[in-house]
Amino acid sequence: MNPLSKTATQGDVAKASGVSTATVSRVINQPDSVRIGVRQRVQTAIAELHYVADAAARALASKRSRCIGAVIPTLANAIFADGIEAFETRLNRASLSLMLTTSGYDSQHELTQVRTLIERGVDAIMLVGLNHDPLIYDLLQQRQIPYVLTWAYHSDCRHPCVGFNNYEAAKLIPLHLASLGHQQFAIISGISTGNDRAFDRLKGMEDALSAQGIALAQDSIIECNYNIEAGRTACRQLLKLRCPPTAILCSNDVLATGALLECQASGIEVPSQVSIAGFDDLAISANLTPSLTTMHIPFKLMGQRAAQYLIDQLEGAAPQSHQQLDVELRLRNSTAAPKLSLLV
Repeated sequence: MNPLSKTATQGDVAKASGVSTATVSRVINQPDSVRIGVRQRVQTAIAELHYVADAAARALASKRSRCIGAVIPTLANAIFADGIEAFETRLNRASLSLMLTTSGYDSQHELTQVRTLIERGVDAIMLVGLNHDPLIYDLLQQRQIPYVLTWAYHSDCRHPCVGFNNYEAAKLIPLHLASLGHQQFAIISGISTGNDRAFDRLKGMEDALSAQGIALAQDSIIECNYNIEAGRTACRQLLKLRCPPTAILCSNDVLATGALLECQASGIEVPSQVSIAGFDDLAISANLTPSLTTMHIPFKLMGQRAAQYLIDQLEGAAPQSHQQLDVELRLRNSTAAPKLSLLV
């Protein structure tokens, strides 16, 4: 048969590979349950016949679409890349596909996107952060759709979550810099309204400094969008203050990169004149000059565990609903003790 002469069916694949249609179905839906030799024969036939499974028919028969939905705030921020890639890779190993969409940090748009994913028949959903419109939870629970929250963790969260405590993690860098002798701090934060991760990081930094007897002036805290240019603009404003900071804390590495570039463009030496620290530990952060001190977040592990939680839920298991991941302070060359002259 010419493989392009007509649309191949599951029966055609079964005949070409010398197995039953039930075996073909198992190779497609549960490949690990089929002996490797048989699996390879079926996969070869699928490739030669250009067979594509009828997702609608398969979903109707199994009441499963084998598709997992995910809503992330944006595709423009590199912090989501590693976690989402690991999430999808783990799903693919279980023969599940990812349907990815964005909310634009807008809770109502996120609700719309969740409705759309449910209408498309996804089997489960992953969301970013802990704060979401209550209607989202109502929709998911009414339809008995498993879900998991990521990129954040609170022990008292009423919903399954796999992530890290942004508030506690954000305390570590200011405490370290205060121990080095810094007293003049400033913060460049993501916009905290409607973003529980940004809010917790900002609050954690402020509380850590307050515990050291360091109060921040109102003009020493700037909230802005997560992009390099915004980080540069914010840093430029902070350097013009009557008492400029000796340490600038940034709520992610993108903003910290912007601050570092602005200092370099302005002839401000880092870290001898000002220390700069980030949060997330993006791949580029260790390769900047100077390399960036930051909080390392295990995004890949988070993506893998979030995916495994949903897989286990769909298979009827009872996975741990609250999983906290450890973070690590990565001290690099962008931070140091302030000059003695600045302490006088």
